[in-house]
Amino acid sequence: MTVTAYAPASTGNVSLGYDILGLALAPVSGELLGDRVSVIEETSVFELTNTGRFAHKLPEDPKENIVYDCFVGFKAELAELGIDVRPVKMQLEKNLPIGSGLGSSASSIVAALAALNEFYGKPLNDDKLLRLMGKLEGQISGSIHYDNVAPCYLGGLQLMVESEQCISSSLPVFDEWYWTICYSGASVSTAAARKILPQEFSIKTTIEFGRQLALFVDALHKGDRVLAASVMTDVIAEPYRKSLLTNFDNARAYAESEGSLAFGISGSGPTVFAVSDSAETAEKIKLWLEQNYIQNENGFAHVCKIDTHGTKVSEDV
Repeated sequence: MTVTAYAPASTGNVSLGYDILGLALAPVSGELLGDRVSVIEETSVFELTNTGRFAHKLPEDPKENIVYDCFVGFKAELAELGIDVRPVKMQLEKNLPIGSGLGSSASSIVAALAALNEFYGKPLNDDKLLRLMGKLEGQISGSIHYDNVAPCYLGGLQLMVESEQCISSSLPVFDEWYWTICYSGASVSTAAARKILPQEFSIKTTIEFGRQLALFVDALHKGDRVLAASVMTDVIAEPYRKSLLTNFDNARAYAESEGSLAFGISGSGPTVFAVSDSAETAEKIKLWLEQNYIQNENGFAHVCKIDTHGTKVSEDV
């Protein structure tokens, strides 16, 4: 029995929620924007095959791949439950570019662990699985954070709680909003994007950050789209990170001139996103970004809605 898990791309921060907000993305075209991982069968030695558009960016040695780390981490978790896990044959379909700001590592991690958990009969519940996902994501970024893995696994727009009781809380969303995302083709590592930020922020900035987040969450629950959009401004990361993104200011200016409700950096970048309340506006912005923001053949743009389903698992007997 082969088990395959698809984990969607995600946007961390969503401008006003640094390390606290994240949402899953689904292109309106129906295309898949995320990684797929399959667990094919048990073997004598761990095996991993890489396919997909960005497979050539992955290390050749399977044991240097995050999917192998997922297997090792999963095996250790089950060992604590008294369950022995043999080596397996796996396949990673790498559809998300590394260092894109679209939760590429989170997508691989979530898909791998979801597939492994299903293959072995779901020995880990959602909470334990999500905490393991965050732990493995932390190995790459340097610190445990859930703003990509939580929406990637659970879907929707997630507010990171990170308490002993739960990791995240699902927030209401506006179905009328379109999310145009554009990856330039460049690469920005999460570690580098974090390093460029100051170690401390002023009281004024932290108060503004708290005010925006509180108003945004309140507006979502009230269904107030105007108020929600009005506070979607990044006072923490964007002022520093935009220097890493070529043509960012021009992209923002164009999106705003076309009536976008908000514009920002997806995660650590270089992917950017624009929020619109009409498909026509979203498509106009997508076309401009394709012509003016994409730098090479690796870049792409999509008009998306929020993926409310999250990770999907299927079996092929």
